[in-house]
Amino acid sequence: MTRAASVLPPGFVWGASTAAYQVEGAAHLEGRRDSIWDVFCRVPGAVVDEHDGEVATDSYFRYAEDVAAARALNLGAYRFSASWARVRPDGGPVNRAGVDYYSRLVDALLEAGIAPWLTLYHWDLPQAIEEQGGWAERSTAYRFVDYAATLHDALGDRVRVWTTLNEPWCSAFLGYGNGQHAPGRRDARAAMAAVHHLLLAHGLATTELRRQDATATLAISLNLDVADPADPADPGDVDAARRIDGQWNRLFLDPLFRGEYPADVLAQTAHLGLTDHVRDGDLAAIAAPFDVLGVNYYHGQAVSHRPPPTPLHGLPSLARPVTSPLPAPEGIHRVPRGLPQTAMGWEVQPEGLTRLLLRLQEEYTGPAGVAMAVTETGAAYDDVVGPDGRVDDPERRAFLAAHVGAVQDAVASGADVRGFFVWSLLDNFEWAWGYSRRFGLVHVDYATQQRTLKTSGEWFAQVAAQGGLPWEERS
Repeated sequence: MTRAASVLPPGFVWGASTAAYQVEGAAHLEGRRDSIWDVFCRVPGAVVDEHDGEVATDSYFRYAEDVAAARALNLGAYRFSASWARVRPDGGPVNRAGVDYYSRLVDALLEAGIAPWLTLYHWDLPQAIEEQGGWAERSTAYRFVDYAATLHDALGDRVRVWTTLNEPWCSAFLGYGNGQHAPGRRDARAAMAAVHHLLLAHGLATTELRRQDATATLAISLNLDVADPADPADPGDVDAARRIDGQWNRLFLDPLFRGEYPADVLAQTAHLGLTDHVRDGDLAAIAAPFDVLGVNYYHGQAVSHRPPPTPLHGLPSLARPVTSPLPAPEGIHRVPRGLPQTAMGWEVQPEGLTRLLLRLQEEYTGPAGVAMAVTETGAAYDDVVGPDGRVDDPERRAFLAAHVGAVQDAVASGADVRGFFVWSLLDNFEWAWGYSRRFGLVHVDYATQQRTLKTSGEWFAQVAAQGGLPWEERS
């Protein structure tokens, strides 16, 4: 047994993640109708090279190949999302063909010895619901509960881990705040309304799923940040870090774990009317007990109240302009630190993951008795297929090794972390970046849909098989 295996808890889960719109394809087949991403991809300049998810990696028809890839990676779990637009198209009656697809996928995973971790919502709201107000309207939260109950009725006998939402920060602030993601709105008031209604949807669905099955494991995944002041001796930089922590982390963590919105964020954003949407009982509903906090972490950031001479670039070059996603962005600037960067322009900062997990354990999950899992981390690099057909990606392997090591450090220091999921199982449609960025452990030739395990995938399969990373390999 390696030292890593002795550090990690029994039953630690090694997995990989995907999302429905990014991999499934079959966007208008067998009853599925438009989601907000189908419509957004038709907006000129919204997505690199006008790419869309009409075919993606064709996983709707090639799911057996994806399950085989997951098995070759020695995964204990596959984290995937269901498409609301496939299960209840237009937010209306159940589409049996869509439900049957997920039933087939779940059965294939279980037959391969892989646990299905199902995410109910990974950003693909039915377009018909958006046209009725989307997440800016309270009614969407109630419709989400109906959708969740539909899937649980069909799959609850086989799916034991249910995640309500993936990254509601992105849904609210990239989708409704700055227009970078679907539905492409640029309305800070709508974004703050979406924050509340997304959290309310989580709480109400959690209560309903718990009512249906008291033994199910219920979760939510948040993209969380580690914001450091560029100059810890500069009060302006310290305040910038506090403000971004509030608008990125505490705005979601505090209502989930404490049943309240952070007072400083409410004060900073009072003009945007979040509290106008809060009704009696809402905060108690949002704080419904759940079992696992999914932590999605790709990088931290240093921030200053002064703009840097050379800004960091983490957005695709598109004709359609976007603004800051933060509801109160004044005096918050991301500052480069000279760290290595991925192809996304994101700095590589694995020690930030250790600090994040320990902070969560101390301030939120530990007191609540909630476990954690790293439900997404990974890196995009410019992969090259060699003459022999192999894809050698040492940078991704180094990235993952450092982040597995960061989790092991956190566990050794007391963090209750139960799993590590790589983003992503497959190269796929990467939202506004289209197909121009690759995160997968498995390379996909989009012209032929051929899957090829990258060398990072071969390495990760060994890590999963041995139950952790030997300490001598952590750098």
